[in-house]
Amino acid sequence: MVLDLRSLFLNDGQSRPLDCRFDLSEVEFYGAYPLKSPVTVKGSVYSRAGIVTLSVQCDCEYTAPCDRCGITAIKHYLVPIERVLVAEIENDEDDEMILLQDYKLDLDELVYSEVVLNLPYKHLCQEDCKGLCQACGKNLNDGPCGCATKTGDPRLQALSKLLNNE
Repeated sequence: MVLDLRSLFLNDGQSRPLDCRFDLSEVEFYGAYPLKSPVTVKGSVYSRAGIVTLSVQCDCEYTAPCDRCGITAIKHYLVPIERVLVAEIENDEDDEMILLQDYKLDLDELVYSEVVLNLPYKHLCQEDCKGLCQACGKNLNDGPCGCATKTGDPRLQALSKLLNNE
């Protein structure tokens, strides 16, 4: 979706509401396609005191297996986007400003990049997920498994033998 924002740049005090959806189900992230439902974008673009500002919030539903226990979990993430839009720029090192060509903003590209950059690298079903037992593979969120709790690191067993001789 390309937005023509010429009227906002030429007329101070105007605003344009945004309420749209983007299908990012084809976006591959770490070998999976976690954005199964559309990303909802709500907010506005407004012009005040000669400054045009984009202020939107992207609501996305992230579906992926938990990195600790493997159970498929769905989480909602809100990605805020707040950027100043400019038609010309002197210093292009400001990440908060977006330079527009012919007063047009490619909202698809912006939403795609912001959502992908803000997706979690570690996805957990719950903050205190206990994961799986290393010995039997039981999901420890369902309760204890009965395996020995203190197996120790096998690489350090030679050192434990020295400690037991004392």
